[in-house]
Amino acid sequence: MKKIEEYVRSIPDFPEEGIIFRDVTSILQDADGLHLAIDELQKTLEGLDFDVVVGPESRGFIFGVPIAYNLHKAFVPVRKKGKLPCETVELEYDLEYGSAVIEMHKDAVRPGQRVVIIDDLIATGGTIEAIIKLVEQLGGEVVKISFLMELAGLNGREKLKGYNVESVICYEGK
Repeated sequence: MKKIEEYVRSIPDFPEEGIIFRDVTSILQDADGLHLAIDELQKTLEGLDFDVVVGPESRGFIFGVPIAYNLHKAFVPVRKKGKLPCETVELEYDLEYGSAVIEMHKDAVRPGQRVVIIDDLIATGGTIEAIIKLVEQLGGEVVKISFLMELAGLNGREKLKGYNVESVICYEGK
């Protein structure tokens, strides 16, 4: 069986020269790759006591929902502003070029719940940092953050200091 790294398509000079884009869709479109990715992410949670899986749209949904299903846990989606139908909490945060606003339902995480955040990639860490703030605002405790891939050269872990962060694949560059 192939290793998960072998399913990742690397595209040089995208979106700009000098950047190597790590394409998660090449994992998703291969049944074995998808299965392996979910299994490897799920392994990062072995022995961990938690209540809820939180995932940002859209790739956090792709990996978080099957893990929540497999482990019989609730799944909480984090979405862009205006996409959730009930009362929400929201947070604006900075992106590389501008800003964004994310939301969660106000009743999605209850005080004292132990939360795992799942996403496909950590780059600068800004989105996950914002999600942590929303979870904690609702009284939840983030006990683990798991990524399929990490771009270590962008120093995203710096924003997540003090949290249990694990990635399945780590690329040294950007």
